Amino acid sequence: MARLAQTAGLTDIQQEILSTVRDFVDKEIIPVATELEHRDEYPQQIVDGLKELGLFGLMIPEEYGGLGESLLTYALCVEEIARGWMSVSGIINTHFIVAYMLKQHGTQEQKEHFLPRMAAGDIRGAFSMSEPALGSDVSAITSKAVKDGEEYVLNGQKMWLTNGGTSSLVAVLVRSDEGHPEGTAPHKSMTTFLVEKEPGFGEVRPGLTIPGKIDKMGYKGVDTTELIMDGLRIPANRVLGGVTGRGFYQMMDGVEVGRVNVAARGCGVAQRAFELGVQYAQQRHTFGKPIAQHQAIQFKLAEMGTKVEAAHAMMVNAARKKDSGERNDLEAGMAKYLASEYCKEVVEDAFRIHGGYGFSKEYEIERLYREAPMLLIGEGTAEIQKMIIGRRLLEEYRFQG
Repeated sequence: MARLAQTAGLTDIQQEILSTVRDFVDKEIIPVATELEHRDEYPQQIVDGLKELGLFGLMIPEEYGGLGESLLTYALCVEEIARGWMSVSGIINTHFIVAYMLKQHGTQEQKEHFLPRMAAGDIRGAFSMSEPALGSDVSAITSKAVKDGEEYVLNGQKMWLTNGGTSSLVAVLVRSDEGHPEGTAPHKSMTTFLVEKEPGFGEVRPGLTIPGKIDKMGYKGVDTTELIMDGLRIPANRVLGGVTGRGFYQMMDGVEVGRVNVAARGCGVAQRAFELGVQYAQQRHTFGKPIAQHQAIQFKLAEMGTKVEAAHAMMVNAARKKDSGERNDLEAGMAKYLASEYCKEVVEDAFRIHGGYGFSKEYEIERLYREAPMLLIGEGTAEIQKMIIGRRLLEEYRFQG
């Protein structure tokens, strides 16, 4: 087993799960990832395999048919999957954010209705905050829900919806002024709706359209879409938690899980880039010897390995903090920021080690070079993470003069 990115204190069950996932990645994902990615093809066979392994129910409580595992176990599984192909980890990430939000904030009826089928992988989840003109300012959401009898009517356009086409349940954050008078703080007048739909593109239910896949530089295979609501009617019992005005807090709780996930993805992609770089450096010869024997390359490998190890340690710390029930926005922000930045740097160094061959689509590092930038912006940009980190540090180290 490789020396880097090991995690101390795991149970026998956790180790067995990780070993199973690692074998699946090596046998079922890595050999086909580059070909599927170049075709921008949804990895249905891989997803079916993950379903058989029970990974769609990994964090869902046993009482609802899941495995009841921790965020740490999930993050370590994501790290392994992203090492094989980052897009696959994206398919399960949004699913688990929605499942986590239901577990933490859903009504009993909502949990009983959705979680067993989510654990089985029969319902796939997606969540939607962003809008075309929104950027990082969640308070500027314009999509709106208006109460009409026992229903709400939703209108607006959402953006950057991972699993938008393949999902059958979307947690959508919109503004809802009902019960919240004029002048209420924006984040206190937002509500999360649980929107059920048919998988696919076009009009997937009356009033709801998924236009099609957004063509992206990387992160291919997984479908990223818009979501357009035009008179979409949702029953009142599909307000997450049954009470309006709590959507912002529910989403932010889910995003903390998402940031640990993105950190884990960064760790996995960086690990794969290191593996490719260190292997190639021992195979490629210049000036009569493997380039791994040149000091300049050894310096790169040293830096890459150190960054892989540091990012993994911070990701594990953030996951364990969340599992303990403590607030972890500081740790999640730090882990997401460091892991995504280090991932970009490790991938680029592996790309440099490959020389001209790194620019060829025949080599796996070319795919990683296009995938790494997504982590710099997903679940909040580096600048957003720095704002979160800075504010939390000021809270922790408040001057008492």
